This record gives sequence, structure tokens and C-alpha cells, in this order.
Amino acid sequence: MDMVDRGLSQEQKMMRDTCRTFIDSCVTPFIRANWQREWLMTPEDRLPAYILEEMDKIGLRTLGIPAEFGGTPIDPGEEVQTFAVIAEEIARGDSGLADKLAQIWKVSVLLRHRAPPHLQERWFARVVADPSFLLAHCLTEPRGASDRWLPYNAPDAAMDTKAVRRGDNWVINGRKQFISNGYDAGLYVVYATTKPGVGMMQGTSSFLVPRDTPGLSVERCNETMGGRFMNNGEIVFENCAVPSDHLLVENVAIGDAAIYFRPGKIIQAAKNLGVGMAAFERTAAYVQSYVQGGRLLIKHQAVALRLADMATRLCACRGLLREASRSVDEGAADADQLSNMAKVFVSQEVLAVCQNAMELHGGAGTMLDVGVEKLFRDAAIFLHMDATVDISRLKIVKAMFPETAGAYAGPEP
Repeated sequence: MDMVDRGLSQEQKMMRDTCRTFIDSCVTPFIRANWQREWLMTPEDRLPAYILEEMDKIGLRTLGIPAEFGGTPIDPGEEVQTFAVIAEEIARGDSGLADKLAQIWKVSVLLRHRAPPHLQERWFARVVADPSFLLAHCLTEPRGASDRWLPYNAPDAAMDTKAVRRGDNWVINGRKQFISNGYDAGLYVVYATTKPGVGMMQGTSSFLVPRDTPGLSVERCNETMGGRFMNNGEIVFENCAVPSDHLLVENVAIGDAAIYFRPGKIIQAAKNLGVGMAAFERTAAYVQSYVQGGRLLIKHQAVALRLADMATRLCACRGLLREASRSVDEGAADADQLSNMAKVFVSQEVLAVCQNAMELHGGAGTMLDVGVEKLFRDAAIFLHMDATVDISRLKIVKAMFPETAGAYAGPEP
């Protein structure tokens, strides 16, 4: 399918075209030629440093960082829509690479709204100066991850990670798992219970925690089935003390996090759409060049029908994604439900697209060195990122019918 310019500003078109050229000339050739590196059990060796360095040169790493600190300028009225456009293009090359950068973008949104000026100056400067410097947010824990995504406010849904004020410091103890960029980030946003017994919505705070803080340890890299060029990690905090000014939001951090959770949902859907577009483009090229039964595959009716279905699903995804990203930029009343709808719908439709891609490639579709099965694995991961599909559906219903929807967990009020 041709790229669709409808609704894009000139700036967005220029950024998209620059990004697409880079992906097609640098990222995709690397991924295709080095497919074995995805399976290295030394995570730091999977993605070579030069790829992030080259992305830095064209301003793709520093979206979301204010221009005054050296970030890439974006029209603030179209910021989330721009995130979506660029995330889709990067994920056409590799979804894990897109996720590495997406964490920088959305955490930067939080920092510029909630971090004090001196910390913005310090940490944005670090991100801008070092192409390898990554950001991560630590919400998910070993127990009850979905409880935190609903969220419901029963006291037993509170974070197991706790922070206690001691003098001029906050001391954090606990464990976070399934953290995007967790294995190699330089700076973490950490959520912890600071007011036990009152429920998650009134008792959870967020903190800025540098990687080299004593008491913070990266326990492992989680070896995922897809998105393997982003190193997912497990983090432990043992009497990890941070200065009091590193508190971002006290007690109401979960509700406040919508400021970057909404863009995060849009970015997730856009990355997923990029995987679907890569699957479609490769499949369209394959069925128009491979002969089976004496004719090109596309001339077989069964193949043509599947190709049409794939294209229709992707167009529907893009339409909902653009509507949802616009609603977030506008601060619309339905932004919560639309961003979750986009996340859910795109994750399911793209998985179906990638399944068709594998099947239309026949036996070759299952071969590691061909790369189509990688797209299927990458798409499957999105069902579980930024909340599971079913938890996201419950959030949609809660957003649509706040007065009558059920609690879905914990006792009925």
C-alpha cells in the first residue's frame, strides 16, 4: 500500500520520509542480514551502537524533549500524532528498536510536566549527549500487574514496592519486572506505595531513580519471544535512597500518569501497525513474484482474498489510530477510551495480518532467516504490552460508563 498523506502536516510528512529512508537503508538491511543476533544471550551485543547513533543524528531519539534542552522540536498541538507516525515507520524496521525509543519519548513527556527544572536540565542533557542513554518506567511487579492497569482502588492492589521518607531521602524497597528498557536504561521512573492502606489511587507515588543509585540492581534481562532488540529487564530496590526532590508525584501518581500513559497507548498501537505494514509489504512483494501452480500467487483467488483482507485490516487500524491520537493531542473527553481502543484493536488485527503473511509465504514463512515469522512473534508481544487486551477492554467500558460499570476486581462498592 502506498503511504497515506491524508491529514499529515508538512512537518510530519518530512519527518516520516526521513525516517522511512533511514529504516529502509540502514535498519531493515541490518535486521535481515543479522537475524541470528536477535538470539544472542548477551543482550548488550544484539543491537550495534551505530544504529542509535545514526538515529540520533536525524533527531529521532529526542522527540518529546524540549527544544531548549536540545530535543527535536515538534508542533505541540500534533505531538502524539507525530509520535504515532514516527513509531510506525521505525517499527517497520524493527519493533524492539521502536520500543527503545518510545520509552524515551513518553518518559520525556512525564519529566517535562512533573520534574523540577534542575532535574530536567540534568537528565535531558544526558539523553541528548549520549545516544546510548535510555529511559524506562517501572510500574509492573511480579504480583498483580493487571490490578495496577485497571486500576481498582482496593488496598490489596497497592504496589508491593514501597518508599518511606527518611530525612532528606526517600528509601525504596521492592521489585519490578517486565520493564521495557529495564536491562540497560540509565534513568528510571519508579512507582511505589507511600501511603499504605488507603488504596492505590491515593497512596502511590512516582520517583526519578538514576541507574547508579546504591541499592538499585538489574537482576536479569527477560528473554521474550518477540521485540528482542529491546532489552526487557527485572529491577530490584534494596534500601535504595533518592533525594527528596526526586519525588515526581506524591500519592496520586497513578491517576496523574495519564499524562504519558495516553501517548504510550498510541505509540504501542503505532508500533504494532508498523509491524503489520512490514508484513503486508513483504507479502505483497512475495505473492507478485513467486509462481505456484503455473501462475503468480496473486492470481490465485484464495491468495488475492487474503491480501485484500490484510490491507483492509491495516487501513481500519490506521483510521482508528489517527482518530485516537488526535483525541489525545486535543485533550478530548474520549481520549482514554479511544487510546485503549486503538491499543486493543490494532494488536489483534495486526496479529491476524502477520498470521496471513506467514501462511502466504508457505514453508518459507516459518524459517528464521526469511524473517516473516519474526514479525508474527513481534506482533504477538503487543497483546501483553501496556496492559493485556482484556484489561484494556475493561478500561474502555469504565471510560464509557463510569457510573454503572463494575469494579471488576475487589469487593463491589
